[in-house]
This record gives sequence, C-alpha cells and structure tokens, in this order.
Amino acid sequence: RVPESLLAYVRQVAEEEHVSMNQFFVTAIAEKVSALKTEVYFRERQARGDIAALDDWLAASPDKPPLKGDEEG
Repeated sequence: RVPESLLAYVRQVAEEEHVSMNQFFVTAIAEKVSALKTEVYFRERQARGDIAALDDWLAASPDKPPLKGDEEG
C-alpha cells in the first residue's frame, strides 16, 4: 500500500508528465533497479582493481603537458 500523501504526489507528477500512474511506478522501479545494479557493477570492478598495476601504468606514462583544452581549471 502506498501512503495517501505519497499517492497524491505521484498522481500530480504523473499527470504533469502525461503518463499513467502505473507507468510512473514502473519507471521509478526500473530506475531504482538500475541504480542498484550499477552500484554492484562498480563494487565488482573495484574488487578486481590492482592499485600496483595502476601505479606501474602511471609511472610508464610520458611526462608531458596536457593537450590544449585539457588543462586544469
């Protein structure tokens, strides 16, 4: 069950967006699932990361000034 106060807000937003309340709820659920899956993906990538290999890669990178347009600030 959705609390009446939240349901009223959803009704208003769905109307403003010209979508059904069902479509609004489905989209909201899909966005949440996507956010959770993205978090899991980055945690898995982080677990596979190798800081020593990154340090080696950075050390092997040429020491050159940034290209035009890539400067800081």
